[in-house]
This record gives sequence, structure tokens and C-alpha cells, in this order.
Amino acid sequence: DALQQLNGPPSSNFKGVPAAVWSSIEWSYDRLPSEEHKQTFLLCGLIGHNALFDDLLMYAMGLGLFHGINTVEKTRIRLLTLVSHLKACCLLVDSYSNQRFDMHDLISDVAISIASKGNHVFSLRPQDVLNDWPDDETMKECDKIYLPYGSLSELPDQLKCPKLSFFGIGSKNPLLKIPTNLFMETKNLKVLILACLNLPSLPSSISLLANLRTLCLAECALGDVVLIGELKNLEILSFEGSEIEMLPEEIGQLTKLKWLCLIDCSKLKRIPPGVFCKLSRLEELYMSNSFNEWEAEGQSSQQSNFSLAELKALSCLTSLEIHIPNANIIPKDFSFEKLQRYIIFIGEALHWDWNWGWVRENSRTLKLSLQTSISFLNNGIKVLLKKAENLYIDEVKDVEILLHESEVGDYFRQLKNLHIQNGAMIQYIFKDNDDVDKIEFQLEILELQGLPKLISFCSKNEGSTSTSPQETTLFNQKNLIGFCHEDYTVEFPTLKILEIENCPQLKGFIHNSTSKEILTDVVLFNNKVVFSNLEKITISHLRKVKRVWDSQLHTNSFPMLKELSIMECNVLLNIFPPFLLGAFQRLEKLIVTDCTSLEEVFQLQEQGLDIEETHVANCQLREVNLIRLPKLKHVWTKYHKGNISFESLRQVCIEECWSLKTLFPFSIAKDLQQLERLTIARCGLEEIVSKSVEESGELKICFAFNQLSFLELWDLPDLTCFYPGMHRTTWPTLKQLRIHWYGAIKIFGHEESQIQHSLFLIEK
Repeated sequence: DALQQLNGPPSSNFKGVPAAVWSSIEWSYDRLPSEEHKQTFLLCGLIGHNALFDDLLMYAMGLGLFHGINTVEKTRIRLLTLVSHLKACCLLVDSYSNQRFDMHDLISDVAISIASKGNHVFSLRPQDVLNDWPDDETMKECDKIYLPYGSLSELPDQLKCPKLSFFGIGSKNPLLKIPTNLFMETKNLKVLILACLNLPSLPSSISLLANLRTLCLAECALGDVVLIGELKNLEILSFEGSEIEMLPEEIGQLTKLKWLCLIDCSKLKRIPPGVFCKLSRLEELYMSNSFNEWEAEGQSSQQSNFSLAELKALSCLTSLEIHIPNANIIPKDFSFEKLQRYIIFIGEALHWDWNWGWVRENSRTLKLSLQTSISFLNNGIKVLLKKAENLYIDEVKDVEILLHESEVGDYFRQLKNLHIQNGAMIQYIFKDNDDVDKIEFQLEILELQGLPKLISFCSKNEGSTSTSPQETTLFNQKNLIGFCHEDYTVEFPTLKILEIENCPQLKGFIHNSTSKEILTDVVLFNNKVVFSNLEKITISHLRKVKRVWDSQLHTNSFPMLKELSIMECNVLLNIFPPFLLGAFQRLEKLIVTDCTSLEEVFQLQEQGLDIEETHVANCQLREVNLIRLPKLKHVWTKYHKGNISFESLRQVCIEECWSLKTLFPFSIAKDLQQLERLTIARCGLEEIVSKSVEESGELKICFAFNQLSFLELWDLPDLTCFYPGMHRTTWPTLKQLRIHWYGAIKIFGHEESQIQHSLFLIEK
């Protein structure tokens, strides 16, 4: 099926595609269930690759595609449903961001072809060059013109397109002028897009566009825009990315305006007072990275700028993006009750990365830099806390416990992302009351940074804490001794990424205050931690932890773990004890570096015990990197019995491990037929494979490295042999061999010589 084949990343060229494929796309279009589906599909084809959903929304509203739907929110819901259905039909695909969607070149070409029948659409692709403007007869029936890619050298004096409803142009030519009378004969125009243009003033004919509903002036250098006040039916107005210093008072005449976008208007310094009070139908206001020169209410009798109090008059407002540098100017009676989506930054932007783009992917975000306790926040801000999905807290001063249980219960039940930083006195993130049995969160990401006195995430109380982050980062917490107290069972059912870095005092993810370090090894994860979907762990600079896992773990603790990285944990003794390795069968990648005390990685047999094998567990480990481990004696237990299989290994890299005398036990080496790369450099290795305890003198041993293409053996002065007994090795796919400094070992030998202290045998 042609559509199924196209359901992937779009290519840049579909030349030579059979007519049958083209026809099948038209066939799919013809069978879309409604005219709304068809018009949405054609509009998606017009605006091209990786289009923003909000752009589609602005254009669809301007064109009036959805009859009987009058609000922005209802239009958004309807459009999301249509886009989802078009994706299900393989006519649209996902883009690199959930704010965008994409369409294959071929499908876009078909959409333009369908829309262009009868000269209804005139559009250029990025590679197209417009030498001459089409003649008047061709343009007379034109409904849409879209030329966004900057190939224009000039425009006609007038657009003689009486049926034109959609006009969009963009130019890389700074000298391109908009003729004064360009819109004299386009009185049916509903959507107008002018991008990347130098507009000291708007063309006078724009005032004739009585039916215009959407006006986008994107990334333009703007001067006098007073004429916008004449567009009385305007519902959507966007200045996104434009250089504009002041909004004219005439904006207040746009009483039907529902959407106003001032995103990235960094030079906007003045909005006359009283303008926003008149925009009574405004539903969505976007001012991120833009105006923040708010005046306090009643600050002076000669108020010269917009105040937050004016937003109280916007009774229809449901979406808001603003930055308020000073929380004290927020009116005490200010209410955000009706907001359904918001990104609101309060406080100075000294420590935050004000990256609005990725934040916008979540609908309710609040960033606070207040230098005070949450308990003293304005009631209007507390309303935002109750709804927030993303919360960032910065610069909290003189507070030891950030949140009390009542505040957690009132404000943070919907949180997906919690980021706390720069709290000099914070010891605990929250403290609960004695009568609370369980504290629940819905976190997907938790990040704690710059909290030098942090002891634990939560203070002591019997019970459990249930959080659901997908990513947890504990970074640079100098005094952190545990994420939670020993009386809690911590469940993270959706956690996928866990990063613990530079927490030198950490004594366990759940800290046992009664344990004595002298008598008890410090264990990072005990049996009260449940990470049922964790895929990646990064651990570094932990000075107290001697073991990663306790001898008894919860049965569902780490079943999905795929990647483990451990760096600079200098008292760590081993990674995988024998009684747990079978629980990590999904592990694919292991990286261990700069752990000065580490003696063993895979402890596959309990010391002094003869454990009877019941079954062989297949480990999915594909890559092992062990670097700068000066006390490492064994990667795998030397006399491994073979109850764990490592046959999936593809890459092994061992560097600067001078205490290591042998790499692979015989039972593991004999199954490495999938190994592709092997690097051993600057180590004390004496043999690569240790001798089998069950070897018989009559047994012909062969190590088959059938997939190995790269072998590096570098600076191994103690290496004496590959394997200390009689054996053969095969390397049928070896392409690169790097060898340097070999002491007693011979690189090449003859099979008939019976010399086994050679790496490669040459058959005659």
C-alpha cells in the first residue's frame, strides 16, 4: 500500500513515482469523511513541512473552516481531532515536536495539485523561482496565494484577485516593497500573512480588508501599524518575532479579537494603558520573551504603560503566556481561575533558561523566583499552583522545609515536572503530617540542583511515597544523605531515567538513619525502592556508596533497565552481586569509569558456595565499557559455571585496568559469536580467556568470533597468551587489527607447530 510505505520521514524528491501511487493518494482524499477533513488536508498541504499546529489553527479560524464553532478552544479541539484522523489515514505524519506535524513531499504535491485545479491556488516550493507574476486572467479565479520562501523580487501594484481569501508571502529581500494599492481588489481576503519584511508603515489598502479575520506579521521590522485598528472583524492578530516598540492605541478598536500573539517581540516596551480593557472577547494572549514593563496598579496618576490589573477585564481569557519580573505588582484580587493553559514566569530571570519553545509543549507551566516561602504567595498564584503541570522554583531564602503536606495536597497533585534550584537553606523538599499514610505525585521529571543543605526529599514519617517521574535528576547536592527516609516505600511506576550526580554524602536512595557505616555497607537501592519501568541509570561522584543493590530487592525493582553508567564512585566494590544478575536480563549497555576501589563487575558465583544450576538466564547485554579501574580483578567471576549467558555481547572495551589478569571466563568466551568489536588497552592482562576447569586433554577447543570486525590489543606488557590450553580461534570477518607491545606472546604461529602461546594460527 502506497500510503503505508510513505508513513515515515519525508524524503526530498519523489520524481518518477508511478501514476498509480499518485492516484491512490487522490483516492484517499476523495474518501475522507467530511468537507472539513478535505479542507484541512488541503490547507496542511499548502503550508508545507513541519508546520506549527498553531499556524494551522490561526489560518483555519480565519478561513472559517468550521461552521458553528466560535471559540478558539473549540476550534483547537476540532482541529486536533482532524489532524489525528489524517495521521491515521497516513496523509499526515508526526514531526520532531508535538507542536508540529509533517507531510510527505509527494502527498503535499498531490494536495497542491488538487487545490490548484481551476487556478484556485498559487504556491511556490523552496526550490521554485518566480520570474514573472501570473497574468490577470490566471489570477482572477485564484482563492489562495502562498509564497513563503523568499524568492520574490517585486510584487504587482495590485492583486486582481476578487475571490482571494488567503494571501501569504515571505521574503529574504530587504528591499521588497509592499505596494500601497496591493489589496485594492482583494476585499474578500480573510487571512493575510506577511513575513520577514521591512514595513515602516502598512500599505493604505489594508484598511479596505473588511472581511479580514487573521493577520500575521511575523519577523517583520515594523513601524506605524495604526491602520490595524480599521480591521474591525479581526479575530486573530500575531506579531510573533517582529521588531515593534509600541502597540498603538487603535488595537483597542479590535473588539472581536480572540487571539493576540506578541511572542519574541523583545523590543516591545510600551502598551498604552486601557488598550487591553477593550478587548473583551480576547481568549488567548501570548507575551513570552516580550513585553514585561508592567506598571503597578495606582502607581501614578499619569500611568504610561499597561498594568496587570487590566487583565481582570478579560473575562474570556483561557490561555496566557507572560513574564512578571516583580511579584509585588500582581493585584491582590487578581484571579487566574479560568485559565486552562498558561506559561507564567514570575521573578527575575537570572538563573532560568528562558526557553519557551520546549516548555510550551506542556500546557500549564509556572516558574517562580520569589525569594520567599510558598506559604506567602498571592492567592492568584496559588490558584496557578493547583493546576500546574510544570513547576520551577528558584531562590527560596531562609526556608528549611520547602513544602508542607497540606501544600502538597492542595497544589501539586497534577505536577508532571518539578525543578527546584538555588535554595541555600533547604533541608527537605516536603514534610508531611503524622496522620498521612501515603503521599502521591504524578511526576514525570524531578530535578534538584543547587541545594547545598538538602538532607532528603521528604522528612521522616511512617508510610510510603508514591511518585511517578519519568526522569529524576539529583545533581550537586553536597549534603544529601537520601532521597527519602527509611520508613517510606518509594514507587516510581513511570520513571524511565534516573540521574544521581555529585551527591558525596548520599547513603542510599532511601536512607537508614540507624545503620552504622562502620558495620554496614552503604547500599544505594534497597528493597523499598520500586522502579518497574526504569530504563537508564546514571550514577557519579558518590563517596559513601559501596554497593549499588541490596541483597534483597523488590521482585519488580529493575525489570526494564537497559543502560547503567557509573562514574567516580570511589568506594564502590562491585556492580552485580550473584543473587541479582538474573533480574537484569534486559540490560543492554554498561559503562563504568574511574571507580578506584571496584574489584568485580559481574560476581557470578557466591564465594565459597556451590550453587546448583536450575536454568540458564539469557542476558541481553550488548556493550561493556570499563575504563580506569585500577583495582579491578575480575569482570566476570573466573570460574563461572555458565548459568548466565552473555551471547548477545557486541562491543567490549577495557582500558587502564592494571589489576585485571584475565578478561573472559571460558564459559562466556565460547559463546561470543556475536561480538563485533573488542578493545583491550593499557591493562595488566596475562590471558584473555581463563582456562576451563573441566577441560580434557583430548578435547579440541575452538573459539569462534564469527562477527568480530575490529580487534585492538594495545600496551599489554604482561600478556602471555590468548588462552592457556590447546585451542583454535576463528576470525572470519576481521577487518581491522591494531596490536602494540606484546612481551612474551607471539602474534602468529603455525598450527602444526603445536605452539599455543600465539594469537593467530596460520593454516598451511
